Amino acid sequence: MSKQQYKYNPDNLSYEEVKVSLGRRVLKMLLFIAPSLVVGLLLSLFFTRQIDSPSEKRLLADLDLTKIELERLQDNMALCNEVLDVIEGRDEDLYRNVLYADEFPEELRRMGTGGSDKYEHLKGVTNDELLRSTSNSMDKLEKRLNAQSMSFRELLKLVKNKEKMITCIPSIQPVRNSDLKRAISGFGWRIDPIYKTRHMHTGMDFTAKRGTDVHATGDGYVEEIENKRWGYGKCIIINHGYGYKTRYAHLSGFKVKKGDKIKRGQLIGLVGSTGRSTGPHLHYEVEKNGEKVNPIGYYHSDLTPAQYEELLKASENSHKALD
Repeated sequence: MSKQQYKYNPDNLSYEEVKVSLGRRVLKMLLFIAPSLVVGLLLSLFFTRQIDSPSEKRLLADLDLTKIELERLQDNMALCNEVLDVIEGRDEDLYRNVLYADEFPEELRRMGTGGSDKYEHLKGVTNDELLRSTSNSMDKLEKRLNAQSMSFRELLKLVKNKEKMITCIPSIQPVRNSDLKRAISGFGWRIDPIYKTRHMHTGMDFTAKRGTDVHATGDGYVEEIENKRWGYGKCIIINHGYGYKTRYAHLSGFKVKKGDKIKRGQLIGLVGSTGRSTGPHLHYEVEKNGEKVNPIGYYHSDLTPAQYEELLKASENSHKALD
């Protein structure tokens, strides 16, 4: 408690009590507590800035974890892009070459992901550069995956079409090995059996007993049935599509008729010696895009490598045709 103050009054030769106004008392009180307030404020600022609250600690930890996860995501996307580079390379250099497909448009693989303002809403957010970079990388990866998916869908259609083509292209012998009797006359220049002159033999002659089964060498339909007294004699022409046709000549009988759909391996006729023939055999031709080609390259589906080599030697060693 503050002491009471007095002052001397010379007029009445006495001491009078000094009265302090309310304003002075308040001022004195403020001057007394001001240092404490300043010290408290400084301490509050210090602890607020230097020591985080539990909630702030959790937020900071979450931000650090988010940054780590974003960086990990970017590493994973980089790995995905490397794998996608390999897939795209195989797509262009292998799959499309095998299927004779055109190159996939490069602009579709590298198409843009939008302008720079697409990620404007992330500006100013904590780790904004990392967020924008990750979002941009993710969008680019998505575009590349979509483009590769489009390419694979296109290739799948081609594969399905190629599967059908594979069943249609001639690929087996028209007469079984077990039914063959003697040497085979191959494709190329041969001695004419009647005129004894060299002429181009445009097919292969398979010698077998009269009435031996003759099989279609690929899927297709019977385009023509011929029955002539000379030339090919009794003959079947099968159209396989994709530019391929096969001819089976000098038959003794037919097992199909014009317009019939044919499956590979199906019985279509019987070996004979009709037309310009010197003995029972099947004259077999393969035509590709209007040109007669060597049938030796179209027996891959039912011959082992050893059997193929044997057939090749037999066809090359025979210099005399049977028709």
